[in-house]
Amino acid sequence: MLIAAQVLAENNFGDTRTGGLAGPMGLFLILVLATATVLLIRNMNARLRRLPDRFPTAGVAPDAGRVDAGVIDPTDGTEKHDSRPNTPSPPQQG
Repeated sequence: MLIAAQVLAENNFGDTRTGGLAGPMGLFLILVLATATVLLIRNMNARLRRLPDRFPTAGVAPDAGRVDAGVIDPTDGTEKHDSRPNTPSPPQQG
């Protein structure tokens, strides 16, 4: 343990070739960070795949907006539909 501490504590600024630990340690850290990044991306993609396509809006039941293909129009499309809303319009501001 004392030898490892002495090697790490050596004041070696690259003027000698003995005990060069920066290169292998840097490679090790890059590999660890790259592995962690790949694992985090895979985990995030798995969680995103599990999410529903659409979220229900606030105050609406989850199945209220869903249109069933088996529902038949009783008027067979012959009834005229008014495109204007049934609510009165607000007063015009001049």
